[in-house]
Amino acid sequence: MAKSSQHVVPKDGGWAVRKQGAVKVTKVFDTQTDAVKFARNVAKKQSGELFIHKADGTIRDRKSYGNDPCPPRDKK
Repeated sequence: MAKSSQHVVPKDGGWAVRKQGAVKVTKVFDTQTDAVKFARNVAKKQSGELFIHKADGTIRDRKSYGNDPCPPRDKK
C-alpha cells in the first residue's frame, strides 16, 4: 500500500480527516480528539504521516509512522 499523509483539519464547526491532495474529506467528526484517533489508525496502517492542524489551519503537530528514511543521528 502506498504511503499517504492524513490531515486533521477544521471543517464547519467540526473536524475532518482528509488525505493529502484530496479535495473531499474522508470523514467528519464533532471533536478533534475523535478525528485524530481515526487519522492515526489510517496513517499507521498505511505507514504514512499524520498532520494535526489548529483551528486557524496552521499545523500544530506532525507524526510519522513506518520506516523513517532519515532517522536521528544521536544514539542516546
